[in-house]
Amino acid sequence: IQALGDTLAATQSRNTLLATQALQHDADFVLGGMMLARRTPDTVAAAMLSVSLSTPSSHHGVLISAMLIILVLLWIEARRYRFFDVYRSRVRQFERHYFAQIFSPQPDFASNWLLILGEILRSPKFLITRRIAFARRLQRNYIHILLILLLAWILKISTPNLQDEDSHREFTASVLEAVNDAALGPLPGYVVVGFVATLCGSSRRCRGYKR
Repeated sequence: IQALGDTLAATQSRNTLLATQALQHDADFVLGGMMLARRTPDTVAAAMLSVSLSTPSSHHGVLISAMLIILVLLWIEARRYRFFDVYRSRVRQFERHYFAQIFSPQPDFASNWLLILGEILRSPKFLITRRIAFARRLQRNYIHILLILLLAWILKISTPNLQDEDSHREFTASVLEAVNDAALGPLPGYVVVGFVATLCGSSRRCRGYKR
């Protein structure tokens, strides 16, 4: 009987170790994807800023395109962040109920946690909505990139010598002139300014979304 008990204990310990390694592998995979996704917006923003501000022949529409690309990347990362949140929750279960019990045992502390984790693995589901994931990533990372692009765009349309090589003026004479310089193709400047303002307002509402 003692030998059988030792065998069962060894089997359970081995299964727990294998489960821990599997969850760690999944977490490393998701974290690797998250790190790659976080580097992409920085690269895009830096490239667009360099192209737009390096020469007066570059149109200010490059910066507006950069804002839209960043928002698309944010929407994609929000989906990836939901997967990350699931794996993070599973790893946290191991930290709280397995490793913490090894270092500081407590009697009858969530003794059924393996059963709960098993049900989660059998029927996986997201723990947060995409809108919450979008708001989290926007608040913690992307809002700073968008703010830099917005300030660069305002600088571009309000500085004549960044739009015309022959201009010797450093700043526009009035706000109305800056709005007129914001024209994009057939779209008048006030329409473009309104679009950018709406874009920033929507981002701000998402940033303040209750989490």
